[in-house]
Amino acid sequence: MAYVDHAFSISDEDIMMDGAYVVHHRPPIKEIALALGLLILGGLGIFVGILMAANRVGGDRSHGVLFAILGSMLFIPGFYYTRIAYYAYKGYTGFSFANIPSV
Repeated sequence: MAYVDHAFSISDEDIMMDGAYVVHHRPPIKEIALALGLLILGGLGIFVGILMAANRVGGDRSHGVLFAILGSMLFIPGFYYTRIAYYAYKGYTGFSFANIPSV
């Protein structure tokens, strides 16, 4: 009879197998709120930056351009995750609330 080391064997009762495929059916409220906040603040940052560049607030256009760039850095991830949340809510194939990372 051969010796079998059960300490390193893989079985169905292994705790690692259960945690990999957890399906959440409720939407992640905190993550969606953060995405919406980034979307709104980024949009306002872009708008205010364009106004600052057009009116030369601070003496030149560079302050407005940099403010618009900062706004776009907030807008892009906010738009991306808000779009994923919207499509997951509507039930489009390929989109799930599991695609939104937890905070």
